[in-house]
Order: sequence, then C-alpha cells, then structure tokens
Amino acid sequence: MIRFFTIVILWVFVVGRALAGEGMWIPILLEKYNIDEMQSKGFQLTAEDIFSLNQSSMKDAVMVFGGGCTGSMISAEGLLITNHHCGYSVIQSHSSVTNDYLKDGFWAYSKEEELVNPNLQVRFLKRMEDVTSRVLHGVSDDMARSHRANLIRRNMDKIVTEATEGTHYTASVESFYHGNQYFLFVNEVFRDVRLVGAPPSSIGKYGGDTDNWMWPRHSGDFALFRVYADSNNQPADYSPGNVPYQPAWHFPISTAGVKEGDFTMVFGYPGSTSQYVPSFHLQMLTETVYPALIDLRTAKLNIMNHYMDNDALVRIQYASKNASLSNAWKRWKGEIRGLGILDAVAVKQMFEADFTQWVEAHPERYNRYGNIIDLYRDTYESYIDYRLARDFMMELIGRRGLETIRFAGSFEKLFSMYGTENFTKEQIDAERDKLEIEINNHFKDFSLSIDREITPAAMHKYRKSVPQQFHGNIFKDIDAKYKGDVNAFMTNLFSTTIFTDENIVRQFNSSLSKRQLRQVQNDPALAFFRQLRDVYYNDILPGFNRLNQTLDSLNRLYMQGIMAFDSTRVFYPDANFTLRVAYGRVGGYLARDAVQYQYQTTLDGIFEKFATGNPDYAIPLRLQELYHQRDYGNYAVNGTVPVCFVATNHTTGGNSGSPVLNGRGELIGVNFDRAWEGVMSDLMFNPEQCRNISVDIRYALFIIDKFAGASYLLEELNLVP
Repeated sequence: MIRFFTIVILWVFVVGRALAGEGMWIPILLEKYNIDEMQSKGFQLTAEDIFSLNQSSMKDAVMVFGGGCTGSMISAEGLLITNHHCGYSVIQSHSSVTNDYLKDGFWAYSKEEELVNPNLQVRFLKRMEDVTSRVLHGVSDDMARSHRANLIRRNMDKIVTEATEGTHYTASVESFYHGNQYFLFVNEVFRDVRLVGAPPSSIGKYGGDTDNWMWPRHSGDFALFRVYADSNNQPADYSPGNVPYQPAWHFPISTAGVKEGDFTMVFGYPGSTSQYVPSFHLQMLTETVYPALIDLRTAKLNIMNHYMDNDALVRIQYASKNASLSNAWKRWKGEIRGLGILDAVAVKQMFEADFTQWVEAHPERYNRYGNIIDLYRDTYESYIDYRLARDFMMELIGRRGLETIRFAGSFEKLFSMYGTENFTKEQIDAERDKLEIEINNHFKDFSLSIDREITPAAMHKYRKSVPQQFHGNIFKDIDAKYKGDVNAFMTNLFSTTIFTDENIVRQFNSSLSKRQLRQVQNDPALAFFRQLRDVYYNDILPGFNRLNQTLDSLNRLYMQGIMAFDSTRVFYPDANFTLRVAYGRVGGYLARDAVQYQYQTTLDGIFEKFATGNPDYAIPLRLQELYHQRDYGNYAVNGTVPVCFVATNHTTGGNSGSPVLNGRGELIGVNFDRAWEGVMSDLMFNPEQCRNISVDIRYALFIIDKFAGASYLLEELNLVP
C-alpha cells in the first residue's frame, strides 16, 4: 500500500504538475511555451499584452518593492499597491507611542500628507535578453572551477557595462537552470517612494501568527505607496518638487470578483525555489537543519513575546523583528510536514533510480552522468554539517540574534582604520557618519532585557546543535573562567561592555582617541564578536563555499541530465527574484480527511474569529461599527464583504504584493501568502493542495473607502465592472 501511494505521488510529481498551476515562467518566453495553455484556461489576451519590448505592456506596471517584495501600479499618478507586511518596517519607522501607525493605521488625505521614506526604492524592468552565448563565451566543461567562474563573471560584467553605459539604468545578468542559461535584465530604479495609506495591523495583519501560512485567512494585507519622479518622469532623489510618476501601464481594477474555476495570473518576483535538488538535500533540511533552527527560533520568539506582551514600546520596537523570525519558523515547520505527507525523499529517490537506469543504458550518457548520484551522496555527507553551522551562525550574528554583540562588531572597520596610517581623516569621518546611522537604528529598536535573555539561550543552542569542529574558541573562556556556565559569562559581558549604553557609544564614536581605542579593544562584547567571526570565516565559510561550488557544478550537470532524460517536458527555472508569471485557477481544496476548504472568505468570518477572544483576532471599533450597521456600500456580496481567496498559482517569497489578475488582465487581488498544506511548494509542488492566498481587491477598496474614508483615492483608479 505504501509503495502504491508513493507511485501515485511520483506520478503527480512528474506528470501531474502539468495539470495544475505549477510553474514560475519567464515572461519573454510565454509566446513559445505557455500562451496556448493560458488561453485554454481562460486568459483572453496575448503574450504581447503581458510582456512586450516594443510597446507598453503589463510588465511596466509590476515592480520590485523594497528589497524583497513585489508591487503594482494602479493609477496614472504613480499609486502602487503591495502588501501591508511588505511595508511593515516602513510603517514602523514612522510609528511612535503617540503616533502608532502600526496599531492605528495611516492615511494621507492629500498628496502633501504622504510620508517620505529615504531608504525605500522600487525597480521596474525595462527589458530582458537571453545572453547565454555571451556569458559562456570561451567557457568549457574541463576548466578549473575557479577559472570558469572568473571568466563567466568577466563576461557578465562586460554585458552589464555595455547595457547601462550612458544611461541611468541598472542591470544584472542572472543564471537560470543552474547555470545552463543566462538572461540580462535592464532596470529603472525610483528612489522617491512615499507612504499613502496602510490599514491598522488588526486589519493588515489580522490573525497574526495564529493565521500565518494558514487558510482560511481574513487579512486585509495591503498598503498603498506613491512613486515620485522629476519633471521629466525620471528617477530622482527625494525633493518637494518631484511629481507623481506616470507609469507606462497601470492595472484596471475589477469589481466583479472571483468564482470557483476562474483563471488567475500572478505577475511578480518570486525569490528562491529548489525544485530540482536531489533527495539528499531534502533529507538534510527535514532531518537536520530545519529542526535545529526551529528549536533556536522557538526560544528567541518565546523571549520576545514575553516582553512584547508587557510593554507597548517594546511591542513597537520588536514588531518587525518578531514577524521576520516567526515567518520562516512557521514555514520550516510546514515544509517538514508537507514533504513528509508527500514522502518527498522517497519520491526523489525513485526518480533518481529511474534516471540512473536511463544513464546506464547508454555509454555516452554513462560517461557524462554515470557517477553524479554517488557524487551528490558524498558531497552532502560533509555539506550537512557546514550548512547547519553556517545557518546557525547567521542566526547568531545576522537574523535578529545576539544584538549587542553584532552591534559591537559593526565598529571593527573603524578600529582598523584608526589603528593604521592608511586612511585619511575624511575616510575615518565618513565611517563615523555611517556608524552614527547604525547607532540610531540599533537603539531605536532595541531592548536590553530581551537581548540579555536571547544571547545566552542562543549560545546554549549553538553548543548543543552544532558539531564541535565549529566551536573554535567560542567556549574557551566560558569553560575556563566560568566552568561552562554560559549564563554567568553573559551576565558579566552585559555588565561590563560599553555597547549597551547609547550615550557612551555616541561619545566614543564622535571623539575616538588612541587611548580610547586601546581600552575598547578589550571590550567583552567586541571580543566575543571576534571569536564568532573567526569561527565563521576560518572554520565554516571556506568549507561551506568549497562544497557549494561542488554542488553548483553537480547541479548544472544534473539539470542538463534530467532535461535530456525527460526531453518532452517543458521545464520552468527555479525562482531567482526575477520577473515571472504563474497561472492557475481559483479553487478550494481538501486539506485533510473530511476537511474541505472553500475558495473565499468573508467579513462574517472575521467576526467569527473575533468571538473566540484570541488577541490575534482583535478588530478596530470602526470595522465593528460598519459590520453591525451592515454599512458595506458598493462592496456587499450576498449580505457580506469578500475578504480573501485561494488559487492554484505557484508562488513563493518575493511574490508578496504581486498583482493577481483575471483573464482580462484586470486586478482582482494582491497575493500575500500560501496555505499551510502546500507551503513545501518551494521544494515539491502538490497540485492538490498548493494554494496561494490573496486579499480580494474588493476588500481593499472597502477598507480604503468605508473604513478609512479615503475615497478620494478611488478617483485615481480605473474601476471596471
């Protein structure tokens, strides 16, 4: 019976993917590979309408928002819509205890009230081009890896220089199919992006961590920003004289809504997927790496949540940090669960066995691919430990980990500059200016109480989870002077370091002398940072990079092999934060035995959750008033208001904020999440349960109009029935 189930899943994995919404497709290739299928599913336009190099098209309305999300233009006056959670850190940056825009929301009732965001950018794609032959010019398979990589890099740099010379554009060359194809992307970056409107978190983040990655969902996860340009409609730094950007395309907005089976298209920038990795990769993640990281983040989140629940200021300070930690923590749990249900490792192993049989049936194939599975096995035996150590170290000094120790480390460059004669006073002063910004950012959102607890807890986890070969001298003083008592060591560190005192650090940064330099060189936080850094750069990173290079070579060869093995299949490339199209249909799904989810949620469901008393389901008084008065305006459908819907589009991180379009190219929603049962879709797609979650555009319009009273914004929009 188990064997039969695995065979069925393998059939879904290999064949069934063509029957549902799997795939993140390159827009310039839609005419060649996808448009017929899209039209058969209900798309009523052409590939040229989606992506055109010669005239305006939908691609001109889609952008990278900030550093890791998507947004889309919805008016001729530069208005864009993205997710509330994509703008979360921006909203937080404007918030205080007296003006808590996270809690209360923000709405500009005129362009003059829009809020400036100095570090926020959006990026539009101007054109893309297949440059594979130019990138691989002079490259051969028998080259040394380092020589091959250097030659490819030089070729790519030359292509980028030629593409941008004499223009204000930026460009990059990105790898597809694990280095078997390359595309050039030429972009236009706008640097004046202002906050226009955001609902309170009790709408934009409704459900909080309770509902994250879950369906049914009731989040109004959207926010509005406006792009500004100079008088020539070109990018410019912020200036009061800038004017709203006039996009080449903006999406009309459908008020007709969705129904089961409707065509949907997600147009955006998916971040990263790993669809074609071998079975050993899945074993590494589900059996070793994810469990250790989940354990560490559970400890971090428990400490954060305790202090956030008891202090309004700390809640604001750590809102974005907490959300960032929680997001991957819950996703990792879902991936382990989903891959287990699919018996994903066994599925991959069966595919590898069939691939090996095909390879061994022909001498030429055997010469090229004959030992690749064995090489994968040998490489992953070592790579697992390095990957765990590397990810764990990033959790300590990168991802909301040891905040004081990481902060102390940010001064290392200044110390090295000041201690030699190789730098001018101007260079040192410039570094001090950078550190002044770092000081502002650090202490604005910092709780010493949280850091005092997270730091020793994280170090306990590191010692327990990470192999001893990656301990270096980290625990030398702890063992020698404190008999292994991490808590006692950290108590002394926090009581003696200068890096927890904002005033001392500011004074130190502004008037550093050689005498002060000698004193601070022995600071315990800085000394501990150096121990962590040395382990990372000396013991972890060289081996991690070496094994990654080996895997890169194997992946490139394996990708060639599986594409030849399954030569009739059209393969989509893994996501790499470049513009992609995913298409599917609106539809519910069977979550588990006897649990069938519908495709749509409504305002009624918000109040059903509210009645449970869970604080994640708190509702603003204004929304309660509208509900009890049934004051829904033009947005009522069957006596309620649609809120969210699910569809079969293949999405991942980076697709947050992506426009969801109907068959006429009209905006029907804003993508913001995936359903828990299908969250493993980065690694293996299950067409029966993988669903993307979108806020229904009608709910966004309802919030803008009836809740916020910002109906003047609707005058900019092209609303179509």
